[in-house]
Amino acid sequence: MTAPRLYVDSADLDRVGRLLTAGAVHGVTTNPTILERGGRTAAEIPALYERWVGEGAREVFFQAWGGDRDAFLRSAAGILALGDRVAVKVPATAEGFAAASALVRDGATVLVTAVYSVAQALACASIGAHYVAPYLGRMRDAGMDGDALIARMQGVCEGSGTNVLAASLRSADDIVALREAGVPYFTAAPDVIDEVLHHPVSDSSAADFDAAMVRLGG
Repeated sequence: MTAPRLYVDSADLDRVGRLLTAGAVHGVTTNPTILERGGRTAAEIPALYERWVGEGAREVFFQAWGGDRDAFLRSAAGILALGDRVAVKVPATAEGFAAASALVRDGATVLVTAVYSVAQALACASIGAHYVAPYLGRMRDAGMDGDALIARMQGVCEGSGTNVLAASLRSADDIVALREAGVPYFTAAPDVIDEVLHHPVSDSSAADFDAAMVRLGG
């Protein structure tokens, strides 16, 4: 089974930076909504890439924009020029699939995002996309069995070189359940990543260890 990876899905510079410098996440995922929520602009994308790579990100994702194949490819070219740790996100639309296929043929690392059906995941694998991003929380909000669908997506991609990078994860339990179903990669907001990393009993145990060492003269 592929080793799991955690990514942070945010443009909150302080919180992303803390997770990266601690080595807690593999990289950073963004989309235009996340950048807007973080108070960022398109002009800041190069600076964000440099900052996050400097803080230890092994992959940084930015989303192409424009609505049609040629526009997606133009914006993707600017993203790819940022450096060798960048990955391009393209939405799972007809025009997006056309752009993603062209980008894969040119050797780019591509994530097809906003994938909501197993058939779309299969299409992503057929064109050789590196990642498929289904949105668990949004699936549930729409009345879909997101957990089952995402597990099936990973199943149809198995052995193809395409893997699920699950998004819209709202708890540590979401991540654990999908991992148990075979999903390897996960991206979540800083609060959810913190929930993965911390447990109150771990904190109290660590405090007990430190107190004992003080009594031992350490």
